[in-house]
Amino acid sequence: MGDRPALGWREWLALPELDITAIKAKVDTGARTSALHAFYLEPFSREDAPWVRFGIHPRQGSAEQIVHCEAPVLDRRQVTDSGGHREQRYVIETLVAIGAHRFRAEVTLTDRENMRFRMLLGRTAMRGRFTVDPGRSYLIGARLGKKPPTP
Repeated sequence: MGDRPALGWREWLALPELDITAIKAKVDTGARTSALHAFYLEPFSREDAPWVRFGIHPRQGSAEQIVHCEAPVLDRRQVTDSGGHREQRYVIETLVAIGAHRFRAEVTLTDRENMRFRMLLGRTAMRGRFTVDPGRSYLIGARLGKKPPTP
């Protein structure tokens, strides 16, 4: 376990397949699945397979930048948020990049406009890859000798 890199309670990450080069994520071991902000969702079909088109505001606290995305739908699941509210969500799988680390993760899509972080990195995505130091932030960027991009 000691050879796994440590994440802080918040980290910069990228979602290269969605053209998101930088997004602040809350590292949330209390959340089973990762969640990504989507301010609109539009299901459609491509070659008889379910897909979803969605828009993201990747910058925390701002709706100025918009990234439009498309991804195959992996599943639709009933998810209970931290406030106890249940919601049916689309689930996609995408590549996550944190520093030099790359891995695929399941991500649910939901409106996080009023939340502090536009993304949550849940424990299933981190399992076996990282440890978490809840008292620190941006450990991967610091380890690589880079300052995180400005929001």
